[in-house]
Amino acid sequence: MTKFLETRREGAILIVTMNDPATRNALTGNTAVDELVQLCHDVERDQSVRVIVLTASGNVFSSGGNVKDMQRYFSDNKPSVDEIRNEYRQGIQRLPRALYNLDVPIIAAINGPAIGAGLDLACMCDVRIAASNAKFAESFVRVGIVPGDGGAWLLPRIVGRPVAAEMAFTGDALTAEQALACRLVSRVVAPEDLLEEALTLARRIAANPGGALRMTKRLLREGEHGSLESVLETSAAYQAIAHQSPDHEEAVRAFIEKRPPRFAE
Repeated sequence: MTKFLETRREGAILIVTMNDPATRNALTGNTAVDELVQLCHDVERDQSVRVIVLTASGNVFSSGGNVKDMQRYFSDNKPSVDEIRNEYRQGIQRLPRALYNLDVPIIAAINGPAIGAGLDLACMCDVRIAASNAKFAESFVRVGIVPGDGGAWLLPRIVGRPVAAEMAFTGDALTAEQALACRLVSRVVAPEDLLEEALTLARRIAANPGGALRMTKRLLREGEHGSLESVLETSAAYQAIAHQSPDHEEAVRAFIEKRPPRFAE
């Protein structure tokens, strides 16, 4: 089976491309989940990676679940309810856990429609930049199912419950401009400028020290569900670590000496 992901490095930036245009970069019925989860494990161990750019080949970011593969749920050999439940637990639900717990910032460069689990994958990223031809749909209800991959948790935290509810209840798609208006994406650019726009942002992020970036993402994650007191306590602990780091010393010296900092790789 052909690999789902292609990767390349630009310094501290890891560019990850979903490359299964024949299925419109579907996330089920292939090795997509295994490869994305393994990528997260690899990046977590590689301190030289400071930011990830996730994009896709073809004209679709991701169609989400492979609808043709869903025919097996009502075939003569259909799996039981318990088997399906465990399929989700051991399958696509590993994806939001891996991406949510990854400490490295992720930019989604959304080159086309992000549908169902494809939209939810984009929501698992920290920043979303959309090409002007992108569309976004929480479309599970259209095929008689529910968001099984964490979309019901992810989407309301980004666009708010009313917009998330309308998207989930209708399955209707948003244009890129509508996605910008509800803050689902942070910017919309011409398709030919998408990757360079994402890389320009990635370079600005990657110019900062990796340790501070990873701790900052952990704090943002903690702030989504923790109390103010717990976030303050964690912040104090991380700040103590940061103040003793070589990168902090270099940044302060560079500021005082009015020169660009030279952080460790």
